[in-house]
Amino acid sequence: MKNKLSIILLLLLIAISCKTIEKKTVTNPSIEIEWTTDLKSGFSFKENWGYKEGVYKNSHGQLSCDGSCPAAIDRMKDNTGKIYKDSLQAFYKLIDTTHVYHSLRSENRMYEYSGTDYIEFKKLKNGTIKGESQSNVSTHSNLIIELKNNSCNAYVYFNSIRNLGINTFPLKSGTIKIDKALYESGIVKAVFDFEFVNTLETDNQLYWKGKIYSNIITE
Repeated sequence: MKNKLSIILLLLLIAISCKTIEKKTVTNPSIEIEWTTDLKSGFSFKENWGYKEGVYKNSHGQLSCDGSCPAAIDRMKDNTGKIYKDSLQAFYKLIDTTHVYHSLRSENRMYEYSGTDYIEFKKLKNGTIKGESQSNVSTHSNLIIELKNNSCNAYVYFNSIRNLGINTFPLKSGTIKIDKALYESGIVKAVFDFEFVNTLETDNQLYWKGKIYSNIITE
């Protein structure tokens, strides 16, 4: 009797385990990368550039910083925001005014999203190439792309500033084409079209599609 009960329990555990694996496969699939050398047009956005988040040109024509900035710069400006002439050199040692070239041109349907022109890819120690789009004061949905061998996985990380909390929208389906020669030389040049599972509102379809041109940073 005990042996029969043990066998029944074992079969139940195996069934539950199989269902768990099946659910994970359905809701978070990987897709096959389509390698190509034919991605020629539509990437002129990579010639455009901007400054890092918070850096802007003030009413005096000076590059200044607003938001998450070193506290020391406040003493270098007058009450109109003008940077004192004798503080300019010290100011720009604290504030990074490097031109950051656009690496993403896309459109989507996501929560709390006002747009971003940047995505950064890093090569992790396990060989995965991981990309993450940049958030800002009004964009709180980040596109995450993971590339390894011939497979791609993607999801959206949503960190709400309202009462929706932190959510992850897994990949439902999609396609991605990547220039193989450039990828092997350390650049992700790609066209993608992803659909995601909406874990907040099942009737509201979520998608993200566009083009990428981004260098791969090696850790």
